[in-house]
Amino acid sequence: MSMHYRDLAERAMLDGTISAEEILGLRHEAWSDGAMDLEKAEALFVANDRLTEVTPEWTDFFVETLTEFIVNGGDPQGYVDDAKADWLATHIDRDGRLESMAELELVIRIMEKAVSVPAEMKTYALDQVKQAVLGGTGVTRKGSGLLPGCITAAECDLLRRMIFASGGDRPAGVSKDEAEMLFRIKDASLEGENAPEWELLFVQGVANFLLGFGGNEPLSHSRAVELETFMNSEGAGIGGFLANMARADAGTGFGSLLSLGAPGLGSEDEGDLDDDGEDALTITDGGSSWLHTKLEADDQLDPLEKALLVFIADETGEDFKP
Repeated sequence: MSMHYRDLAERAMLDGTISAEEILGLRHEAWSDGAMDLEKAEALFVANDRLTEVTPEWTDFFVETLTEFIVNGGDPQGYVDDAKADWLATHIDRDGRLESMAELELVIRIMEKAVSVPAEMKTYALDQVKQAVLGGTGVTRKGSGLLPGCITAAECDLLRRMIFASGGDRPAGVSKDEAEMLFRIKDASLEGENAPEWELLFVQGVANFLLGFGGNEPLSHSRAVELETFMNSEGAGIGGFLANMARADAGTGFGSLLSLGAPGLGSEDEGDLDDDGEDALTITDGGSSWLHTKLEADDQLDPLEKALLVFIADETGEDFKP
């Protein structure tokens, strides 16, 4: 990192504020050589910790720049591995909590932009909102004066972005852990003055898990590295594939050609999209058992559980008997 960038960041932080003009200077210097590096990224965290007045311009710059560095700063692009996630955690975690909305927004944006992130990253982000609802404290509650046991519209929006993030446990769908978390928040906030958005989020989120909307999982980070290495190796890519095709026995069928090129690609990776569509609006035996357990945890159905059952009945055409 150049001395100019470090000096600029520290000079901007001396009085705890940073102007729009100074942010432009940081933005220009951050990408002056075409790429963000580790020292520049760490300098941004130092600057963010020193700010006493956080402007929208700063948050946008902080989130945009670090998201690009973490998601696309290595190979393969789009995959956040454990090392990157651990590095991020060392810069944002204070005894299990975040200290600023800029940091929470950074974690969420990474999950939205990445193809895949470690499960621990998503769990950590979800815990920040869960702690705010259960304990009434945290970055989503700063200056709000809200009591524990309620969930705000802003928190609903954050939760929705997190559980449907592309890089999460189940891209475009809700995982079992996330559905469990929605139930915990629901139980803790039944008597609270909750945002109107909460009921819809709870119903859609849990139903998404139960009904299987979500599609296929992304490639793992290690698998993406393997395939990218294959595609970049000599003789690979489309030319290598066609050469393998020319050498293949015509009687073996097209499916076998995949295994000649990229390791691990074969019939086990070939799905029947029609079969997925047929199962999309049914609850599996495991999901049914899980829901029974959740609904029988207390003596009666609460309003959100009733709304969930109505939604499931509408989607499947069958009544679910708790």
